[in-house]
Amino acid sequence: MQIDEIRKNVAIALAEDVGSGDLTAQLISNDANIAAQVISREAAILCGIAWFEACFNQLSSDIAIHWFVKEGDVLQPNQTLCKIEGNARTILTAERSALNFLQFLSAVATQTHRYVKAVSGTHALIVDTRKTIPGLRYAEKYAVRCGGGANHRIGLYDGILIKENHIIASGSIAQTLHKARTIAPTEIMIEIEVETLDELRQALHAGATMILLDNLELEMLRNAVILNQQYTQPAILEASGNITLTNVRSIAETGIDRISIGSLTKNIKAIDLSMRFLH
Repeated sequence: MQIDEIRKNVAIALAEDVGSGDLTAQLISNDANIAAQVISREAAILCGIAWFEACFNQLSSDIAIHWFVKEGDVLQPNQTLCKIEGNARTILTAERSALNFLQFLSAVATQTHRYVKAVSGTHALIVDTRKTIPGLRYAEKYAVRCGGGANHRIGLYDGILIKENHIIASGSIAQTLHKARTIAPTEIMIEIEVETLDELRQALHAGATMILLDNLELEMLRNAVILNQQYTQPAILEASGNITLTNVRSIAETGIDRISIGSLTKNIKAIDLSMRFLH
C-alpha cells in the first residue's frame, strides 16, 4: 500500500471540504469529546480503511478508531464497522471525507467481487482498466484487488497497449509490435488489440504474447481460443467490451484468460454507510 498516495488523496479531499475552516463545527465546544460509530446500511465488501483513518489522523493524532471488521470483509446491513472516539469538532470535520472514501472504495471492491464470483470455477481473471476518476487511480485499483480482481497497467508508463489508432498511425500489426519491442524494457507488458480473427492470426504470427479481443461475439471468442492453442507459444487472451454481470460467465466459459471491465471503476454507486454519535 502506497502511504504517500493515500496521504495525497486525503490532503486534497480535506482541503476541498474544509477550506479555511469548518464553520459548523464551531457550534461545538473546542474541548468536547464524543464517541461515534459507523454503520453499514447494505451488504458490501469493506475497502478503504487506510483512507478513512487518514482523514482523522491528518487533522489530529488524538482520534482513536477501533474496528470490528477488517479490510475485505463481507458486510451485512446494519452492521457496526467501527467506533471512533476523540475531539467532537475533529470527528465532525473529518466525517464526510472519511465516509466518502470508505463508501466509494467499498463500492468498487463490491462491484469487482460480483464479477469475480460470477466467473468462479473458470480460468478467467477479472481485470480493471484505466477508466478511473482522475487523481484516484491508485485507490480504485487497490479496491479492485480488495474485491478479488487484478490490475491491468497502472498508467501509460508501465505497459504498452496497442489499439487500432496506434496501428493506423504506425503501420501494420507486425510493424507496430516490432516497434513496441524496440522501445519497451523487457519487463514491460506489450498487448495488442484485435477486432477480427484475421487480425488475431496476424498478431499471433508476429509473436504477440498478450492480445486484447475487442467486442468479439461468443462464437468468435471460442474460435479465438482454439486458434491461439494451435501456436507453439499461445498468447494470453483478454476479452473486453460490453461486458456485464449477465454475460461475463458465458465469456469466461469460452476459455479466455482475462476479462477487462471498465465498469469495475466507473458508473459506481457508493455503498450506503452512516456515522452516528453515541450518547
